[in-house]
Formats: sequence, structure tokens, C-alpha cells
Amino acid sequence: MKLDNLNEMQKQAVTTTEGPLLVLAGAGSGKTKVLTTRIAYLVLEKNVDPSNILAITFTNKAAFEMKQRVGEMLGMLVHKIQISTFHSFGLSIIKQNYDKLNLKSNFTIIDSDDSLVTIKKILKDMGIDPKEYNPRGIKSKISGAKNSLIDCYEYEKYANSEFEKIVLEVYRKYEQKLHNNNSLDFDDLLVYPINLFRKYPNILKKYQEKFKYILIDEYQDTNEVQYILSKMISAKYKNICVVGDNDQSIYSFRQADYRNILNFEKDYNNAKTIMLEQNYRSTAMILKAANDVIKNNKQRKDKILWTENNEGVKIHYKQAYDEKDEAYYVYQEINKLLAKNVSKKDIVVLYRTNAQSRNMEEILIRENIPYRVIGSFYFYSRKEIKDLISYLKVIYNPSDDINLQRIINTPKRGIGLKTISNLVDKANLENKSIFDVIDSGKELQFKKTIEELITLKEKHTLTELIDLILDKTKMKKELEEENSIVSLSRLENLEEFKTITKTFEEEGIVSLEDFLNEISLVSDIEEHKNNNDVITLMTVHSAKGLEFDNVFIIGLEEGIFPHANSLFNQEELEEERRLCYVAITRAKKELWLVNAKRRTIYGSTNCNEPSRFISEISDDYLDCNDEQSFEIDDLGDYKLGDHVCHKIFGQGVIIKIDDDTYTIAFSNKYGIRKISKTHKSLRKE
Repeated sequence: MKLDNLNEMQKQAVTTTEGPLLVLAGAGSGKTKVLTTRIAYLVLEKNVDPSNILAITFTNKAAFEMKQRVGEMLGMLVHKIQISTFHSFGLSIIKQNYDKLNLKSNFTIIDSDDSLVTIKKILKDMGIDPKEYNPRGIKSKISGAKNSLIDCYEYEKYANSEFEKIVLEVYRKYEQKLHNNNSLDFDDLLVYPINLFRKYPNILKKYQEKFKYILIDEYQDTNEVQYILSKMISAKYKNICVVGDNDQSIYSFRQADYRNILNFEKDYNNAKTIMLEQNYRSTAMILKAANDVIKNNKQRKDKILWTENNEGVKIHYKQAYDEKDEAYYVYQEINKLLAKNVSKKDIVVLYRTNAQSRNMEEILIRENIPYRVIGSFYFYSRKEIKDLISYLKVIYNPSDDINLQRIINTPKRGIGLKTISNLVDKANLENKSIFDVIDSGKELQFKKTIEELITLKEKHTLTELIDLILDKTKMKKELEEENSIVSLSRLENLEEFKTITKTFEEEGIVSLEDFLNEISLVSDIEEHKNNNDVITLMTVHSAKGLEFDNVFIIGLEEGIFPHANSLFNQEELEEERRLCYVAITRAKKELWLVNAKRRTIYGSTNCNEPSRFISEISDDYLDCNDEQSFEIDDLGDYKLGDHVCHKIFGQGVIIKIDDDTYTIAFSNKYGIRKISKTHKSLRKE
């Protein structure tokens, strides 16, 4: 097998196959190439049976890409290798051992929103005001407990405050509800396999024997439960290769623990460490800036990115007057790029929080520049799509009370909250599912519809089943009769769902069970398609793993980036710095760092200092834009007839002057506007 396309360190990472191996792979250092080549090397050169290899990554997109790349080297043998996300891997273990886990074979997986709905219902049944005890906060606590392997009985040790006591009670009722519904939540996909292995050591031995070679991508993003699962599976042969970058650990809010990668050598005494520091993505100038920023973190392994790419242009730094001036500056720079025939898809605007996208969106809409916001609103989260998926889940598992309650009166059938409450009480009393206790009234007609669809699903394709659901439940009829812009848009979304089922069918997924499992594991970043020629707007968290020729990072101010919550906590500040490092290393050719002297966000206006991350970059690497377009003090008073230029409205003439305002006739679609005399976006022509 030829390894000529690898550098020396990459070759070592590929050919060191026995024993524990830590590959510290800097941004843009070709880690996916190393992982995929290593898998092929195990099969082709070391004669490892493909079914003995387990490769785990964090997103479906990354797993799909890995399968494709390995498939190019191994052909059909790739189908014998388990390449999946942690959650998909956990699900496969549960499906193979559901009986040992006190589950029926047709268990369903509830998503994050359904989990929240369940917690809200439990609080309501307990007579607790959700304004006093936040359901999202309780959900987060339960999720955190599960990811730390603390069950609803052990949690009693931590219930020292009134809030924690409420969490404990909700946690117990929540787990009972899932059990009664033959359902799992997303966290359970990792907790259940660990519980299984602890209870049945012989089953663990079977998986240890099966997966003799283990590869884990993005190891810095593992949390406690993923870390333990990895250690359990690899304990016998210890042929575990973990790849990651402690400098790109940015998901502590998901309980990711960067210490897992820093402690790998302690966990495995004879571990070998290989550094991948050669970057193939960015210019030398961009890497120098990234190195300057990240070296200020204490909790890291020293690693300095370098490249054989060209030096590149200096990094553009601009301090705008306010957030509107900031957006206008970015728009102007984008325009310059477009004038040079740069593709829109090669341009991204990154920001720390979603709230910062609004001003950029407004100016891009106004100037008719196509764009898309990643991660803000997501197809599977739309009400009509969630309703349709709930029907599919109930057809597959009628005992799924959570999804049944969502759709029992959707579309409206005259089944009121009182009726539903009585059904819930009856189900609890008889220790049955709601579906099982329905025996009269309008709800019985609903039950018969579901039973009919259960029968029909065996004779029809997934896509045909969608049509049957839309027809027999009258979802389609209700939206057609409403005949509003909103209802027709919802109808279009439901029709678009059939595009998804057709795609799955073409890929060989034809059973309802497999389809539900797959869409439960879809992540919203997969909505990002590189072939769309639009400007991309996204948070830095969403940008991890992506790259663009031209990157704008906006809002680089103290309190914005780094975030205000991190300013008094060293660990959180280091995570913010890693986030900045991730943002900088998304850029391949040119990078813009932008901030504002004053910013109105969340309804209040503040004057913020420039972000410390800018001052950490050597002045030698920065091209500072000194022209302060908002300074107009030296221009003197305006007079009637003066020609002026406004940042947003363009060229105009002053036609009236009042005490506080100028009335200006603009020479385009904006017409006549009144502008405050103190407005900073106005200048003489």
C-alpha cells in the first residue's frame, strides 16, 4: 500500500497499529486522511478482518465522509467495518441486546423537544409552576446526570437544595415514563450499553473480542460516558487510536471534557504520542495569528502549526463605530470579493452568538445578496414535520405516550385536554400505555386510524406511507382548507419530507424502524451544503470542521467574544480562546477581524473594549484599517443643497434642515428620509 501522499508524521500515525496511540492533530493537518488511510492499512497491510475494526466520530456527516473515503480504498469491504457516531454505535448495541435491557424490540427514541415536553407534563402533574422551576434547567440537570452515569436513585446524594429535590423527583418520574412508553432518550443511547456491560461482563467480552482495533475521532470532545464506553471496549487489546486537538475543545456546555485527551497517556501507560503540526489549509500569516492566540492558554500540550503554503496577505482588522457600521463594512468587503469573481460559497461570517446575525442579514437582504444562516432554524424542528414524525413513531410503537399525546388532537379532532388528562390518569392507574386504554369517544376513532396505518405500513413503501398518513389523519386536508401562506408553506414542508424518504429508500433504508433510527441521529449542521452559492452566516461553534477561503469574524469585543460569562473564570476564558483559535483556523486565504466601539444587543447599548484576542496577535500580522468612517466632527455644519453619502441609503442631497434633523432626498429606492444630525453614518461628498 503506497503512503507517498503522507508526510513523515502522518505515516507514523498510520503504521503504528499496535497498542494505544494518541494523535494530536492540529487544525487542517489532514487528520481525516490519516484516520481513513490507517483503517485501509489495517486491512490491506496487517490483514485485520474488517469486522474487527470500530471507527467512531461525532457527526453523521463526518461518519459518512469517512465511509466514502475508506470505500474508495477498500471497495465493498468498507461495509464490514463499523464506522459510526457514538450514538449510532450505542444504538446498535441496544438493538442487539434489548431483551437484557428490559426493552421490547420496537422501542423508540425521543428527541430533545419531546424530552422537554415530557418534563413539562410531569411538572404540571406535580402541581409545580414552570416559571418557578425552569423545565429546560431540569432537563439539563437530568441530561448532565445521565452523562455522568448518575441514575435517578443515586441522584438523591446530590439533592441538597430545594431545586435539586425537584430535579430528583422529576428524574424518577421521567425515567418511569420512558420505561412505560418503551422509549429511550438520546442520552440513554450511551448509558444503556455501559449498564449492559457492567451487568453482563460476558457480553462486554464479546464486543471486546469483536472490536480489536478502535479509532476515535475528535477525542477532545468526548464526555464522561463516551470516555468510559471507549475504555471498556478497548480494555482487552488496547489497540486504541484516538485523534484530536486539545486546542479545539469547545463543547464543555455539552459536558465534553478536554482533559480526556490530556490524560490519555496516564490512562494508557505505554501510549505513543504523535503530533501532526503541518497545516495544509491556511496561509502562513493566518497560522501565525492562530499560534499567537492559543499559546496564551495554560491547559494544553504545546503544538505549533506550520505550513509550506504561501505567506499570504496580512489579517485585516477593522474597528467600526457600531454594529450597523460593522455590518456595512463587512458588506463592502464582501462586495470587493464578489467583484473579483470570488464565489459566495467561499465566504463566511462568523460570530459568537446567534443574536449577532441580524444586522448582517438585514444588509444582505437589502442589497439582494443571497445568504443562509446555519443552525438557527432547522427543518426537523418545524411543527408540521415534528407532527408527522410523531405519527411515524406511534405507528411503529403505539406505546409511545409522548408522541401519542402530541398528535391525538393534531389536526384538531375535538379531543380536549380534559379527555387527554383522564386517559393519562387511567393509563397510570392500570400501568398501561395510553393507546391500550383508549376504548370510546373521538379518541377511539383516532386509535382506529392508527391501527389501520399500522396494517397498511406492511404493504407500502415509506414514501407511500407518508401520503397515507397525510390523507387518513386529515393533516393535508386541514392545511389545504386553511389556504393561508403559512398553511401552504407547511404543506410544502410535508411534501418535501417525501424527498427525504425517497432518498433513504434509494440508499436501501426501507423499514420504518431503520428510518426512524436514522433521522433520530441527524444533526442540523448537515443542512450545510457546500454547493449552494450563497454567503454563509454561522456561529463559531457551528463552523468547527468546516473551512472557507474568506472568513470574517465579527463582534470581537470584551463581553461578546470572549463572552461575558467567561471573563471571571480562567477555565471558561481558555475555552473562549480555543473558540477564537477554531474561528481563525477556518480561513484558508484571507481573514477579517471586526469589532465595534459601541453595540446594541439584547436591547441595551454598551461601549466595549476590543477583544483581548486581537491584542494577543502580533502587530506585524495585522493590517489595521485606520480610516474611521464614523468620524465627522471635522466636516463642519451641513447646508441646504449639500451632497452627502449615507452608509446604507447611498448618495443624496439635503433638502431641509431642522433643529435636530436633516431631510435628505436619496437618489435611489430609499427616496426622502429624515436623518438625525448626530448620525455617524453620514459624510459629505
